[in-house]
Amino acid sequence: MDDMEEMDDITTADGLGDALIGVGRRCGQPTLAVYDVSKVLEILMDTGGMTDEEAVEFFEYNIEGAWVGETTPIWFYNKAEH
Repeated sequence: MDDMEEMDDITTADGLGDALIGVGRRCGQPTLAVYDVSKVLEILMDTGGMTDEEAVEFFEYNIEGAWVGETTPIWFYNKAEH
């Protein structure tokens, strides 16, 4: 991505910077932040003291399930891990 100003317009998830793995782009659509779900779950367990099951439930309902408009981040599930 050549235009760093475009990075300012990307919606990011608070506290999940270590799970940010890149950006996603489609023709004519806004650039989106892409997060690795396994890393998000690790962060929730490490910083929130959650069990694996609690982290998954919290993520699915409060993070993945939150629509914040057309710049809502993408949640990447690594096929090799599931």
